[in-house]
Amino acid sequence: MEPFSKIPFMPKRFISFWHFLYITIFCLIPLNASQLNLTMSSNPSRINPILSNDSASSEISNWLFNGLFKYDKDGNIVTDLASSYDFENETTLIVHLKDNVLWHDGKKLSAKDVIFTYETIISPKIFTSIAGSFAVVKSVTMIDELTIKIEYHKPYYKALEIWMVGLLPYHILKDEQDLMTSSFNKNPIGTGPYKLSSFKVSSDIELIANEDYFEKKPKIDRILYKFLPDANTTFLMLKQNSIDIGGLSPLQISRQVEENFFDNYQIISKESFSYTYMGFNLKKDKFKDIRIRKALSYAIDRQELVDILFFGYGKVCKGPFLPNTFAYNDEIETPKVDLVKAKKLLKEAGYDENNPFVFEIVTNSGNDTRVNAAQIIQYQLKKIGIDMKIRVLEWQAFLNTIVHPRNFDAVLLGWSMSLMPDAKPIWHSESDRVGGFNFVGYNNSQVDELIDSSISVIDQQKLSIIYKQMFSMIVEDSPYIFLYIPDAITAVSKNIKNIEPSFTGIWHNQIDWEKVD
Repeated sequence: MEPFSKIPFMPKRFISFWHFLYITIFCLIPLNASQLNLTMSSNPSRINPILSNDSASSEISNWLFNGLFKYDKDGNIVTDLASSYDFENETTLIVHLKDNVLWHDGKKLSAKDVIFTYETIISPKIFTSIAGSFAVVKSVTMIDELTIKIEYHKPYYKALEIWMVGLLPYHILKDEQDLMTSSFNKNPIGTGPYKLSSFKVSSDIELIANEDYFEKKPKIDRILYKFLPDANTTFLMLKQNSIDIGGLSPLQISRQVEENFFDNYQIISKESFSYTYMGFNLKKDKFKDIRIRKALSYAIDRQELVDILFFGYGKVCKGPFLPNTFAYNDEIETPKVDLVKAKKLLKEAGYDENNPFVFEIVTNSGNDTRVNAAQIIQYQLKKIGIDMKIRVLEWQAFLNTIVHPRNFDAVLLGWSMSLMPDAKPIWHSESDRVGGFNFVGYNNSQVDELIDSSISVIDQQKLSIIYKQMFSMIVEDSPYIFLYIPDAITAVSKNIKNIEPSFTGIWHNQIDWEKVD
């Protein structure tokens, strides 16, 4: 049979029908294929698990690649491409690979792929943000085709977690001269539950189910990401029931959807893995005095912030690590609002109505919630005579003229929180340097010692004790005022079945989802 375009005397009105029939039969696309409709607001830069530094690239990479390990729905580390593992001693890890894993091109996964991925990550030719996590790895060697030995320079608390990074195919990339610019980054081959069908810059992205996925074929045949850079358009499509899953702001869910919206979507709300804080420049004399920092802490009503900004879809942040994890110290309580105590501390530090404390807080544009938070805090601080001025800058200007040169009194910013936190980049004095994340200049030698000792602790109970101590000390020192943790609010089409909300979110069992019309 010839392609439809060469069929003689074909009336134009039948072209679309024959085109559809040809694709269905000869491209083997099932007539009843199900499709998950999602959106993406930015272009992936490199769909490569070791180079996916932006959120769009990471999201697509996660569908296509697997690591040796992963988190389960409760945040526990479990095997993924690994079938089992064993620590011979505190610095030697033996990992056995599953024997039924195929790359998307049909080639079998082997130990060579693990070694190649490791050697690529640490290569001086590769610029990847994860390289530092592998500095403790001494060597990775092959015992046999499905077994590897990983040796560490010293015991390492992230010995398993670093191997959650997606593996790269040795047989495809072994002769690649420059992975940074490789066509592989736009046409990736992985081991994941979906394969990349089509990808063009500033266009939609289509993924198709991997029939040979080692767990089982996903029940949803396709995933289509609509490229929608405007968040308002995404919200409009949700209201039109045109996409299956989308995030909502507290304002949208509370004030901007009609009652029939809930006929089409179920709402799943959980704590996000992020917090917002007010950070002080501890190099400036006005904030070196802890009495000033404590006074501000007593004057700021964090619960009022949550109530006004999030309509109840959020909670007060009590400290630097993720709630409900081993690192979280649930014995620490947020100070209650006490304006009398706040004024007393200010007076002890030399400030009163005749000599008011004045400072400026800077935040970035494009985040209305933070700007609104700054205005609420400004109003709250006026009650104790503090004059807080607000400056809002575009993100790059904010980084280049405020954060990096440490040219601020205080900043209003946010951090993501991890299931396995790494305190060193933010809280260690060594990170108080140009380009470092400890840009507030926090320095506590006891916290430094705890951070340094924690790196070699692989017993999570012992690690928990150390991190809870850190949590308590950091909160007491008040380099930040920890403000709030917003909820992540997700609307999920009621046509999607088998959704199981959990601590880590909804995606953990996606291969079991079904879409019904």
